[in-house]
Amino acid sequence: MRVLFIGDIIGKAGIFCVKSALNGIKKEKSVDFVIANADGATGGFGLGKNHSAYLRKLGIDVLTGGECIYHKKDMVPHLGLAPYILRPANYPPGNPGRGWRVYQAGGEKIAVVSLLGQAGFSRVHLSNPHTFLPEIVSRIVQDTHTIILDFHACTTAEKYAMFHIADGLVSAVAGTHGKVLSADARIFPRGTAAICGCGRTGSLNSVGGLDKEVEIRKFLTQVPERSKDAWDNLEFQGVIFDINGDGRAAGIEVLRCPVTEAPRDRDRQGNED
Repeated sequence: MRVLFIGDIIGKAGIFCVKSALNGIKKEKSVDFVIANADGATGGFGLGKNHSAYLRKLGIDVLTGGECIYHKKDMVPHLGLAPYILRPANYPPGNPGRGWRVYQAGGEKIAVVSLLGQAGFSRVHLSNPHTFLPEIVSRIVQDTHTIILDFHACTTAEKYAMFHIADGLVSAVAGTHGKVLSADARIFPRGTAAICGCGRTGSLNSVGGLDKEVEIRKFLTQVPERSKDAWDNLEFQGVIFDINGDGRAAGIEVLRCPVTEAPRDRDRQGNED
């Protein structure tokens, strides 16, 4: 099975990149299943109900979140109604939504798990993701051995601890949140593919996909200000995992696809005319 994991989709520019590039990439790379982290798809912070439905329409099979999954009010009641959206599994029991699920990809089954790291998140303090993973996997393997983990974490140390714990338990680990495409893609000894950063889909000439002037001003003044979308130098980024029938990774490929198409609408918001 060939799985495409799209790096963090940031703002309307990121959504436009998906609209412009995804179909072509799926055909060119013979992709069977598409996962994307969309924790910053709506304004750079969180995922709104309408954007989630639109990204699904564009061909993404599963959308994962992170520490911002509950930031948009309309997403809280929507999570329980949208099986294609996952929030981190280590949120408290009973929270809206779910943190893992088994899906169909053609005639095969694939499980997707979302977990949030502990370091660096000042407003969210969740249960230990490293102890959660083996428990979740023990339930999933009754249905399938093809398992993709989105580990949304800040530090490389925490991610690499997870990589070593996950090696042999899951097929692949996609590191998200950093919004930078890292150069450490590899397959670990027991057959798990992993990468620290799956990159970001949106503007490269930006600060984390957002307007650089606004974000720099916030750093310099410490005065809160509403972030803005950035539209310069658009790129679709992600990783392709090749998974064998036994759930072991056979390959990992980093993907960068510049988006040269310009939005047709006058305000460059990337919406349909």
